[in-house]
Amino acid sequence: MTKLAGHRVQIIHNKSAGRHSPAKLTALRAGFEARGAEVVLSECGPGLEIAIDHAAAHVCAVGGDGTVRHVALAIARCGRSLPMSVYPSGTVNLVHREFSAHHAPHSHAGRVMRRDRGRSHYAVQVNDTLFFACASVGPDSRTVAALSPRLKRHFGRLAYVVAIVRVLVDWRRDKIEILCEGRAITCEAFYVAKGRYFAGPWSIAQDARLGVPLLHVLALTKARRRDFIRLVWALLTGRRADALAGVTAFTCTALTARAAANLPVQADGDIAADLPAGFELRPDPILFR
Repeated sequence: MTKLAGHRVQIIHNKSAGRHSPAKLTALRAGFEARGAEVVLSECGPGLEIAIDHAAAHVCAVGGDGTVRHVALAIARCGRSLPMSVYPSGTVNLVHREFSAHHAPHSHAGRVMRRDRGRSHYAVQVNDTLFFACASVGPDSRTVAALSPRLKRHFGRLAYVVAIVRVLVDWRRDKIEILCEGRAITCEAFYVAKGRYFAGPWSIAQDARLGVPLLHVLALTKARRRDFIRLVWALLTGRRADALAGVTAFTCTALTARAAANLPVQADGDIAADLPAGFELRPDPILFR
């Protein structure tokens, strides 16, 4: 295994990420430089456009799942096939959980610089953006829409508790139509899983994997409070969500969803679009190291 000595590594970091640490960012940069890489440091976040360095040989995303999503989209649009890695500093870090990788900055730099084979992961295109782990429309997406960025920045996951209480108090049920391979499914909430993890160490589709080009879809025929609580309880206790009564589960590579209202679409922890929306596997995977 050869090193990347003399090559350029672009570190793209998000200062607004839930666990952003200047000290770890400095250590990560030092880890790459100690192994012979030239490092370009770039910032991303709300209102900041990501530009991939023209000479970068590797891109390291430092942040949460939203950061990974935006960096991967920038790579997909840059016109070059570039490997990327994820150093977690977000609130949940679903994509990084798939790797079972080291959290120490120097260990992360060392693994990247060894140029191991890595893993190819398929992203999902949703309208004009993408995601890797999971998307949803329903109580979860309304919770993300109600999330206070200020509370999230200062209190991390506790901000989600505040948001979900708001959603539980002002509960809504909307009819949604999913169209897939000539089939129409009516539901009140649905989930599109590409990766194994959802909202932390739990799994809404236990057979889903980032490296397998397949979407796992769960549609809730009814999304009453008790239906949502039953789903959450199944996740917390490790039961298969696709085996619950009132859940329609299937796999596909593309689907569209629409509703009378412009319901928000949550993708990897961010509001990424509104219905109507199309979900489709991107044909070219992104290499992660």
